[in-house]
Amino acid sequence: MKFCKKYQEYMQGQEKKLPGLGIKNLKKILKKCRSDLQCHNGIDRVLGNQTCPDHCTVCDGTFFPSLLKEMSEVVGSFNKHAQRLLEQHLASGFNKCFMWFRGKQRKNQYVTLIQEGKELVTYALINAIAIRKILKKYDKVHYSKQGQAFKTQAQSMRIEILQSPWLSELMAFHINLRESKIKSRDAPGFFEACKLTFNDDGKPSLTCELFDSVKVDIDLTCSICLDTVFDPYSLTCGHIFCYMCACSSASVSIVDKLKAAEPKGKCPLCREAGVYEGAVPLEELRILLRRRCSEYWEERRQAERVERMRLIKQHWDNQTKAIMGV
Repeated sequence: MKFCKKYQEYMQGQEKKLPGLGIKNLKKILKKCRSDLQCHNGIDRVLGNQTCPDHCTVCDGTFFPSLLKEMSEVVGSFNKHAQRLLEQHLASGFNKCFMWFRGKQRKNQYVTLIQEGKELVTYALINAIAIRKILKKYDKVHYSKQGQAFKTQAQSMRIEILQSPWLSELMAFHINLRESKIKSRDAPGFFEACKLTFNDDGKPSLTCELFDSVKVDIDLTCSICLDTVFDPYSLTCGHIFCYMCACSSASVSIVDKLKAAEPKGKCPLCREAGVYEGAVPLEELRILLRRRCSEYWEERRQAERVERMRLIKQHWDNQTKAIMGV
C-alpha cells in the first residue's frame, strides 16, 4: 500500500480527529508546478538540470504556505494534547482527587492514558514521515534541495514535530508505565516501540521506531557537562540540558530561573536564539532516569545539593550588597 493511502486511512480512522497534512492537495500543487515549467521551458529542459525559478508563483505562493500552515496546526495540536495527557498522569493532591471525582476509576484512567499516549506518539511519527516524503517529492519534481532548506526553516520556527519536548516526555511516559507494571484486564498492550537504551559508555538515549523504518533517537547526554542529563529541561529548539547547565548557559541564577534569561539568548548547541523563555521541565524523563540510573542520580543529587546551596547563598549575598550599595 502506498504511503499516501496509508496516511489517509490512518487520519480518517482516528478516534479523536486531529489536524493532518493535505498530501493529495500538495501533490496536485507540485503536479501543476511541473506542468507549468514544462509548458514554459519545454520538456527536454525540465528533464535536465532545470530547477524551480527563484520566485515560482506556485511554490512560493501556494505549496510552502499551505505546508507551513498544516505543519503548525499538527505540532500545535500534538503539543496541546500531549501536555494535557501528561498533566493528568502527573497530577497530585487536589487535582488528582478532582479527576477521580469526575467518574473515572484509577484503573480505567490508566487504560485511557496508555491508549491516548500511544495514539499521540503514532500521530507524531506518521506526520513526521508525511512531511519528509512530501519534501522529498518537492525536490524530485524540481531537481533541487529547496525542500531540505524549507525543513531547516521549519526547525528554526519550531514547527518540526520531532523537535517537540512533549515527544520525549511521551516516550518516557510509556516506558514509566510499562516498567511500573500496571496491569488491567481491559488494558491495551503497552507501547513496546519506546525504549531507553545505553551505549557502550553507559550513556542513555530514548529510541522509538515506527512506520517506514523512521527511527527517533534522542540523546540524553548534556552537551555542557557531558554527563547524563540531571533534572532535564528542553529548550524550545528541542535540545535537552541539565537544569543547572541551562541556567549557566543562559547566565541566570537558579533562583531567578530560566524565565529571567535574555529574550535573544542562544542555545549552546545549535546557537538558535530565543530558546529559554518556553523551556519545558521534563518530569517523566526525570522519573525514568532517576529509577534506571539510580546510583548516578543519587551521586549527582548530593553534589548538586551542595552546589545549589552555594549558588543560592551567593545570589542573596549579591542582592543584599546591591540593596546596601556596597
